Amino acid sequence: MKRALQLASKGRRFVSPNPMVGAVVVRDGRIVGEGYHERYGQAHAEVNALHAAGDASHGATIYVTLEPCCHQGKTPPCVQALLDSGVSRVVIGSKDPNPLVNGKGIHILQAKGLQVKVGVLESYCRQLNEVYFHYITTGKPLITLKMAQTLDGRIATSTGHSKWITSEDSRVMAHRLRSRHDAVLVGIGTVLADDPQLSVRHVRGPSPRRIILDSRLRVPLDATMLSDKNPHLTILVTTAAASKEKINRITERGALVLVLPENELGWVNPEALWKKMAEMGIASVLVEGGSTVHTECLKRKNADRMVLFIAPKILGSGIDAIGDLGIRNINSALTLSEVRMRNFGKDVMIAGKINYSW
Repeated sequence: MKRALQLASKGRRFVSPNPMVGAVVVRDGRIVGEGYHERYGQAHAEVNALHAAGDASHGATIYVTLEPCCHQGKTPPCVQALLDSGVSRVVIGSKDPNPLVNGKGIHILQAKGLQVKVGVLESYCRQLNEVYFHYITTGKPLITLKMAQTLDGRIATSTGHSKWITSEDSRVMAHRLRSRHDAVLVGIGTVLADDPQLSVRHVRGPSPRRIILDSRLRVPLDATMLSDKNPHLTILVTTAAASKEKINRITERGALVLVLPENELGWVNPEALWKKMAEMGIASVLVEGGSTVHTECLKRKNADRMVLFIAPKILGSGIDAIGDLGIRNINSALTLSEVRMRNFGKDVMIAGKINYSW
């Protein structure tokens, strides 16, 4: 199963919104075939492993990190492939929470006389597919807030200058985070102040979709994300207040414009936003700013995880990383669990799951 987990991780960012899955076929104590889900829409891990094993799969045991599917999707059901292969035993890391599966695959295999064991290295298998499990059970992408701040909690000076608060080592890690998410999101304020690329440059990996929250469509037509080589990766999210002429000029450049309902503040309704992202197959979003976007995500409990880079610098007055959350009692403070800490140059990264007190 450890080998299957290693194989599964190779599919990261290439199979989303599907889960990462690895499979290993063992016969007489020897690995005779292995495979993983390599790309969205292509063969699943079990099929690739069985193909590699060939006739050696007869009477063998297959180890798979996630319950085999039992429904027809973009590919045929893996349960049928297992039955046709002649394997006698199936060892599964964790059940698949997808309502189309969720124990049905296990039941079919057992009903056909195969030995089935479930829950081997289950915590590792679930952790590997944390994004998928969240996406399939909530109908929303998993949202991670990423911030770079000074010791006194500033993301920029009082004049808006912010390049660079953190070290190059931290920025490399930030690009690695981008490469692991389906999309990266910023507010229009960040675009107007910094004109970011939001691409992956410092590490190897695919660049994510780029989402700009822009309720009044103030984005300049010469913004980098509309004029570089990948405008098709850019999604402008706006409201009915946006100019139709400007929407047309943006779409002519190859970017996508989504017109969504407003909330009570006249901004893009966050619930409509996350629902639309999920419908588009975006299972994970890295929110990079700015302060208003981070604050609203936290106030509305729309953030699941946080990655905070802290540089050993002090600015005094400046732009806060997070604004007023309405917390007036220390016992109501948000907390992080599953906390990880790591140094990047002189900076400290703190990452964890956000726990809400309200």
